[in-house]
Amino acid sequence: MTNVLKIDASARHDGSVSRQLSDDIVARLKAADSSVSVVERDLAGGAPFVDAEWIGANFTSEESRSEDQKAKLAKSDALIDELLAADVIVLGAPIYNFGVPAALKAWIDQVARARKTFKYTEKGPVGLLEKKRAIVAIASGGTEAGSPIDFATPYLRHVLGFLGITDVKFVAADRLMIDAEASLARARAQIDALDL
Repeated sequence: MTNVLKIDASARHDGSVSRQLSDDIVARLKAADSSVSVVERDLAGGAPFVDAEWIGANFTSEESRSEDQKAKLAKSDALIDELLAADVIVLGAPIYNFGVPAALKAWIDQVARARKTFKYTEKGPVGLLEKKRAIVAIASGGTEAGSPIDFATPYLRHVLGFLGITDVKFVAADRLMIDAEASLARARAQIDALDL
């Protein structure tokens, strides 16, 4: 069985191209493997921001955490458990103002935790989420994916790699405000060409 974690970061539901593409990617995965199981995480409602209490709880050893500190980290623990259980992460992410949506950044802050998803070594940080794949569906109105003004795709590639996920593929429906039909056709061709 292949476990898929599908994460949608668009604030929109209706008309969201990144959601359409992430749905298409999951459908392609299911067509290739009937045993695929999918867990969905919708970030449209946001994710908790890291604050001083969260940091204090995180830097307290597990055995010394108070009940309040355990409760403060409960959402982070649940999000990390979803990642740990996944073989493939399908991430639908629009580009907002040249970067990722705030809700997606908040999710990343919740799951990037030392001793849980990465560790520090004498040679630097090492990701603990190895042997996982990620397929990222990017949508943008005017920003060209991979261009000097695209800060979303390199950031996502870097942070996923930091966590140990180095097999990362991108599907891009970019510059939708310029030629939506051509952009969507290119993105769907990229999905068809994915090596699953």
